[in-house]
Amino acid sequence: MATFGVPEHIRSDNGSEFIARTIQQGLKGHQIKTLYIDPGSPWQNGYIESFHSRFRDECLNREWLLNLREARIVIEDWRQHYNKKRPHSRLGYISPKKFMLNQKVSSQVGQNG
Repeated sequence: MATFGVPEHIRSDNGSEFIARTIQQGLKGHQIKTLYIDPGSPWQNGYIESFHSRFRDECLNREWLLNLREARIVIEDWRQHYNKKRPHSRLGYISPKKFMLNQKVSSQVGQNG
């Protein structure tokens, strides 16, 4: 939020992690609206369903998180790996970081060429 600002809304499914009272209160505190997809309709939010699956398989299902501090550390480590090192098929099997660097170089070449 510090970099890109507060989103107008967050679209999610109706899973327990997204309808939890604490999450709802946190979103409300930042004036972020919640938009829920229809129950049993994951295709309405397909781009994030893939992420959720990977997040569960590669991070949450592999860890036994005993407290909030530990959860923050484990999730941040996974996030850094996901964004900086893990190859993504949608990006031609390179990491998002490498993809962004390639985009920056391409745009600079286009401006200078």
